[in-house]
Amino acid sequence: MKIQFCGATAGVTGSCHLITTENYKILLDCGQFQGGKAQNALNFEAFPFDPAEVDYLILSHAHIDHCGRIPLLVKRGFKGQIYCTDATADLLEVMLKDSGYIHEKEAEWQNRKNERAGKPLVEPLYTCNDAMDALKFVKPVLYDQLVELNEEMRIVFNDAGHILGSAITELWITEGDNVSKIVFSGDLGVMDRPILRNPTIIKKADYVIMETTYGNRLHPKNAMDVKKLMDIIRETAARGGTTVIPSFAVGRTQELIYELNRVYDSDSEYRRDFQNLMVYIDSPMATTATEVFKKNAQVFDEETKEFIASGDNPLDFKNLRFTRSSQDSMWLNTNDEPKVIISASGMCEAGRIRHHLKHNLWNPKSSIVFVGYQAEGTLGKLLLQGAEEVTLFGESIKVNAQIHNLEGFSGHADRDGLLSWLAGFQKEPKHIFLVHGEPDAKDDFAETVKQKLGYDPIVVCGNSEFILEKDELVNLDQAMADAMDAETIVHTRNNLSDIHHRIEGILYRANLAVGDNISPDLLARINNIVIELEKSTINLGATVSEDGEKEKIQQEDVS
Repeated sequence: MKIQFCGATAGVTGSCHLITTENYKILLDCGQFQGGKAQNALNFEAFPFDPAEVDYLILSHAHIDHCGRIPLLVKRGFKGQIYCTDATADLLEVMLKDSGYIHEKEAEWQNRKNERAGKPLVEPLYTCNDAMDALKFVKPVLYDQLVELNEEMRIVFNDAGHILGSAITELWITEGDNVSKIVFSGDLGVMDRPILRNPTIIKKADYVIMETTYGNRLHPKNAMDVKKLMDIIRETAARGGTTVIPSFAVGRTQELIYELNRVYDSDSEYRRDFQNLMVYIDSPMATTATEVFKKNAQVFDEETKEFIASGDNPLDFKNLRFTRSSQDSMWLNTNDEPKVIISASGMCEAGRIRHHLKHNLWNPKSSIVFVGYQAEGTLGKLLLQGAEEVTLFGESIKVNAQIHNLEGFSGHADRDGLLSWLAGFQKEPKHIFLVHGEPDAKDDFAETVKQKLGYDPIVVCGNSEFILEKDELVNLDQAMADAMDAETIVHTRNNLSDIHHRIEGILYRANLAVGDNISPDLLARINNIVIELEKSTINLGATVSEDGEKEKIQQEDVS
């Protein structure tokens, strides 16, 4: 068995790792490179493997730097199965269709320039139709479900706490009499953050592939940056300016809505100043992604579930508006009233955010607030580095607005968060491969791991390949016993108790809602969920009865 690292080996984008066994090839992520012309050019290069030979793609989450080349993979011959969590599958449709549209528009824009210059025309990396074709191969599964890919491979997705649906993958691979376990961290989230659950601690692994985005940096406490954000918004509004927040459409935008909801719906010190201040989500993808969040409340953390169970919607408040049309977006920049604009993309490389920057960067009354990671070479990084002038749509724009960076909103674990997760393994894995980080972040984190844990991780530098040895025999029964241990029993019992606690109140309110005046659309949605609930409860009852039937048969055989 070997691992070939094909992306996110020299930076934080293009995540892609190929595992090859005697009989199968399995790909972990297939992300797009981002961060300027040089990085974008990498997307058009040939894959360092034949896509037609890949049997499975395991997707950690729906951010473009992890999923953005999936349509290209299919376009170039992949016909296997794509496994991800159900929430990731819902977001994937949003992300890939939008990405295909952007690639089409970028190619159209480039071709208009090329025609005028007498240069050859270019093809988009892929189209919206290519994205739709790729979605046909997606097979969604739930967190914590043991999934048998084939006679040699099994996977379990664990919550990574990074964005909705993000997963830490446990992969068991059987070769002859030996079972090896590989753990792929994907992108790890931050402990005790709103909406999402904490990253799952994994206890055992032979091999770990681990991200290091913030491997040498510490985040300020989230609560501190929430207060800073509210102060910035209040001060900017007081001087008659607009607060512009470049934000990833999936993850950071929903967290910002959640935090603003808590301010607008509370008796906080900001409520009076904010009562007439409108908040605009100006990103069609973010708008659709927020609807996907609402649809997948089953994977929220306990606090958010309790809000929902009590009838509150943490992703909405009275001053919040979602804009979809281009006309509405343009109106925001002709309206001089103080406001908050949250728009994608988070690194300012594409999307409506570039228009809002064009109309606000020059204005000393305005504030630009970054709440997520800015990769090298991106416009967001240039602004954080103190650029005094930038070019947008061929026009030079003076940077007079206040520029702020609030890393407490980051969806990535910082150095100590990464270290804490790695320390959760009960014994040192045979090999720990560090990927998905700038070179200094990986090197510094490797040194921290050596000092704090005594482990000696491998820093992956550039695309490379490693042969994995088979020096310890573990059979499949032993491996599964490790996976389904006493802690899993306690976790399952707790889940059953929590469901029992919530469902009585939810069923009571649903029964009240189904009255004579209910809308046909709401009735249809409730009916669909009730049908699924009925099926699940019957299946649960049948599964629970299996052991009883086996015991009964054994007693009859004895008698």
